[in-house]
Amino acid sequence: MNVNWQGVFPAISTQFNQDGSINYESNARMLEDLIRDGIDGIIALGTIGENASLSPEEKREFIKHTVDTVKGRILVLSGCTENTAEAASLYAQDIEELGVDGLMLLPAMVYRGTDREVVTHYQTVARSTKLPIMIYNNPVSYGVDINLEMTAILAEEDNIVAIKESTTDTRRLTELQSRFGERFNILCGVDDIALESLLLGATGWISGLTNVFPRESVTLYKLARAGRIEEAREIYRWFMPLLRLDTIPTLVQCIKFAEQIVGRGSENVRLPRLPLIDEERVYVEQVIAQALATRINLDKYNID
Repeated sequence: MNVNWQGVFPAISTQFNQDGSINYESNARMLEDLIRDGIDGIIALGTIGENASLSPEEKREFIKHTVDTVKGRILVLSGCTENTAEAASLYAQDIEELGVDGLMLLPAMVYRGTDREVVTHYQTVARSTKLPIMIYNNPVSYGVDINLEMTAILAEEDNIVAIKESTTDTRRLTELQSRFGERFNILCGVDDIALESLLLGATGWISGLTNVFPRESVTLYKLARAGRIEEAREIYRWFMPLLRLDTIPTLVQCIKFAEQIVGRGSENVRLPRLPLIDEERVYVEQVIAQALATRINLDKYNID
């Protein structure tokens, strides 16, 4: 299967009303803003999208609304966070019919499988759908490392086409490229090693803080890909305190609160998450205030 997943893909938040219901109008506005600011695609219902907090019906309705709103202007990939291969396969089949462009697949939740079990989970889901699939490898958060030997087995599945690499170890990018060449699109999944990953050959960046500062994210990506490293470093240094917010346990609350501060969304979350309070809240406010006060004029880079 030939896909070309390159560029900047914000992992979008799911916007909620005060009563916890999904705010589709807010999500539509957010999507329009991100498309206008030049992003290449989105990941809906990932970690930041609070996938596990939505009912099966809500997940499908959210994807339908997202696909209908985007209307083919950018790529729409959906996270898949389920407890069993059967449930994940059913979800993949359902959203395939809704017109989504691909699936970002996690290992089964709750039960931490052995290597053989994790591989079987991915094989089962891949064989249930024609959708192109991205492996989401995040051992830091989910306790499962899809290592090189497991990846070699999964490379035999034609529709497993990409890897969101979130080990936080940039050496894994080189190991994947050395072992598999161009077999997979490899996208960085950790905000505060984005530039390093792009310079090592990652084809894209799946980002949380892009929801808040999309133009800076897109410019950073383009500069890195163009080899304009000194200019990319200037943006990266400015960006780093913000990007760190994507690497802590409260990343969802931090990013949604940041969206609220800059007028792109609401901080409303669903239980078990709660909005930030006290020092955590003040810290995010300070980081955003500093970023806004020192924001770089992107026009000077003159990059399309």
